[in-house]
Amino acid sequence: MKQKEALLYKIVRPIISVLFKFLYTPKIIGKENIPKDGKIILAGNHTNNFDCLLLMSSTKRCIHFLAKDELWKGIKKIIFGNMGLIPVNRRMKDHNALTVAEEYLNNEKVIGIFPEGTTEKEVGKMLPFKMGVIKMAKDTNTQIVPFSITGSYKLFSKDLTLKFGNTISITNDNLESEKKKLEKTIEQLMRGE
Repeated sequence: MKQKEALLYKIVRPIISVLFKFLYTPKIIGKENIPKDGKIILAGNHTNNFDCLLLMSSTKRCIHFLAKDELWKGIKKIIFGNMGLIPVNRRMKDHNALTVAEEYLNNEKVIGIFPEGTTEKEVGKMLPFKMGVIKMAKDTNTQIVPFSITGSYKLFSKDLTLKFGNTISITNDNLESEKKKLEKTIEQLMRGE
């Protein structure tokens, strides 16, 4: 099934980009690692609900984020439903969300995912990743661009940093081992290595 780009995303992305550059003055490092076309998965640590907006401001490509299905309630359903987001039921293994994300990748789109699944944790620490990102990359033969977000979303703080690493290919059938490698790569990016 051919996936369309989200119209609302195209409208709000330039606005968000300008606002973020003015309000949070983030340093964005390595954005040349995001291919200009073709399928790719962006995967990194999750620090704040603003992380999606920060990523949106870093590339002109439309990122289809996997997001908790609780966002699809009331008026928010209209907004998030038209932003190209993919709802995930975090209360179970949501195979449908994985199938939809893989359809996007098979149509040469960009998927954005926070493999920890939540922001609720000790600051500066990462939770163990869920397997979905690795399975998705392996199933669709898609490379992952790892990223790290460090610093805070304080106005004009100048310590907010988004750093993209080099692309990673999932070639090993041992998905647990590949997941640990991705975790280690993102931890190294967080430490500035």
